[in-house]
Amino acid sequence: MRKIFVTGIGTDVGKTVVSGILTEALHADYWKPVQTGSYFSTDSEKMRKYISNTVSKIHPEAYVLRQYMSPHAAAELEHVHIDLNNINTPQTDNPNMIIEGAGGIMVPLNSKHFIVDVIQRLEAETVLVIQNYMGSINHSLLSIDALKQRNLPVAGLVFNGPPHQLSEDIILSYSGLTCIGRVQKEPQIDAKVISRYAEAFKGAI
Repeated sequence: MRKIFVTGIGTDVGKTVVSGILTEALHADYWKPVQTGSYFSTDSEKMRKYISNTVSKIHPEAYVLRQYMSPHAAAELEHVHIDLNNINTPQTDNPNMIIEGAGGIMVPLNSKHFIVDVIQRLEAETVLVIQNYMGSINHSLLSIDALKQRNLPVAGLVFNGPPHQLSEDIILSYSGLTCIGRVQKEPQIDAKVISRYAEAFKGAI
């Protein structure tokens, strides 16, 4: 199975949208191991609205936490311990699995483990989502270095939001990684928009 872990340089940078695009492009299964903020909604619920193919299956989360905050903090409020041993790839016949993280790669799950440890445990390749904002170059290069220091394979980068060529150029030049695609700022995200980007991403992923 090809496992692609979608993470970002921070919170709310477009991981779920990119996960939907990749899921649709590959007709892959989708799995969000750790969900916070379920009081409002879950990313699995959003994915059901994004996906239009009949092959993809959305697998249940390993942990669902109500508060919209770091997993280790949300878990503490609910007296839950997030155990990496409980985060195992769901069984499926699909050759492709899109796995969506929570926040960035150094977001803590407990006092010892971070999202990057989940990537390593699942032996997944990473797609890093980058949104252009003040400080995004620093956040991007630190995230890339953290992945490379652990010898974790990176499938490529996705830039989300209004483009900034100088930022993108330095990130791509320094990292030596491939740009899988770019997602523009859309007035709304629905299955039609996801499908349009999926067609554009197919050849790159």
